[in-house]
Amino acid sequence: MGKPTGFMDSGRQPPERRSVAERKGDYREFYQPWGEERAKEQGSRCMDCAVPFCHMGCPLGNVIPDFNHQVYLGDWEGALGTLLSTNNFPEFTGRICPAPCEASCVLSINSDPVTIEYIEKEIVDRGFENGWIKPEPPANRTGKKVAVVGSGPAGLAAAQQLNRAGHLVTVIERAGYIGGLLVLGIPEFKLGKSVVQRRVDLMASEGITFLTDTHVGVDYPVDRLLSEFDAICLAIGSTKARELDVPGRELEGVHLAMDYLSQQNRVLSGEEIPADERIDAEGKRVVILGGGDTGADCLGTAHRQGAEVVHQIELLAEPPDERPSNNPWPQWPLILRTSPAHEEGGIRDYAVLTKSFTGSDGKLEKLHGVKVEWKEGANGGGPTMEEIPGSEFEIETELTLLAMGFLHPEPDGMLDQLGVELDARGNVAIDGNRMSSVSKFFAAGDAARGQSLVVWAIAEGRETARAIDLFLMGETSLPHSLPEQG
Repeated sequence: MGKPTGFMDSGRQPPERRSVAERKGDYREFYQPWGEERAKEQGSRCMDCAVPFCHMGCPLGNVIPDFNHQVYLGDWEGALGTLLSTNNFPEFTGRICPAPCEASCVLSINSDPVTIEYIEKEIVDRGFENGWIKPEPPANRTGKKVAVVGSGPAGLAAAQQLNRAGHLVTVIERAGYIGGLLVLGIPEFKLGKSVVQRRVDLMASEGITFLTDTHVGVDYPVDRLLSEFDAICLAIGSTKARELDVPGRELEGVHLAMDYLSQQNRVLSGEEIPADERIDAEGKRVVILGGGDTGADCLGTAHRQGAEVVHQIELLAEPPDERPSNNPWPQWPLILRTSPAHEEGGIRDYAVLTKSFTGSDGKLEKLHGVKVEWKEGANGGGPTMEEIPGSEFEIETELTLLAMGFLHPEPDGMLDQLGVELDARGNVAIDGNRMSSVSKFFAAGDAARGQSLVVWAIAEGRETARAIDLFLMGETSLPHSLPEQG
């Protein structure tokens, strides 16, 4: 490496965030500008570890030591080329990825890891600012037509790779916006929608066709896909939300988290939402059920809407502050995480089971819950949950958001009409070549993998594009992307 002692000379210093008071007053991204010298200093912390475990941690197999070294040397354009060789959209992962690469960084054994995620963001943002990222339409066209159903990160990655292979690609999206969860599911303060649109515009200029407000299986016949395209990539996500089957679920004021988040993003885009459909936390006592990223996104949004108080409740026990002995490096650390939204306020509680909701005149007023204890299962089985007698409690609330994850793709409509086989979890079943049980139909991202990370979706989109190119042409020069593929 350029500076062998860099990891000893400098500590981890990610970009500073805007103050809590400032950022709660708007929906702009919370990052402060990161100076070039600070970024170069952080790049110098990448040590000559001989075996870069960060590669194993990254689903895309990003060549992390190389671009860290190039940043340290000030070779930003070279670093951009290295980064884009494996990652189609580092402007997304550099903002919203939980950075499994950093958990696998050798420095994580006994110190703080390299700021890999923020270095990615700095590289790609400089690439756009300096005009280094330009449209790259393919030199030749194959004449083959491919449809990509779904425009989330998996669909966009598959579309870009297939277009680079020379195929004529059409991305079909049922919503009015291209980007899937990147646009509708992730708050503006984490990922500015102009960042997504910038990439979509670039892809359109490279020859990709985008269709919005087009719902395959509803207003776009499945038979049309079969007749007009040589191959189809299903990148429809895992959008069937996990529900809460308790008394009072039907009360006004209990909503799915994604309905809440997507509506706020639509409002910020300029849509007019009828007053009787608006989900707004202003002046309300809010409860969020679910302790993951979606719950934190709801927390940050409720703060910005002016909630009176916000409780975020998790069914599982509170994670430890440090790795337990049975969770060693380089595994993903199962520890307590604090997001920028948690810095802004709110009350977190763990090991809580929601028993019911009550209210009057059809409107939510209270959540009734009980504390639980998790115990190790007998004979090596999974942990078991027991309610703690006498621990019943209630929380006054006018708005409760269910952020408990997703189960699988929505089976009704297109999947049902196609008759594709589903696996035991309800995902699209695929073979070793990523094809479904119906010829010409492939699947990528959460639709096949189940609910996962954006970085995994991009990797799956790339791998599925490779499989489709091989299916259409009998050979392919598109690279493998998934680690298990080598």
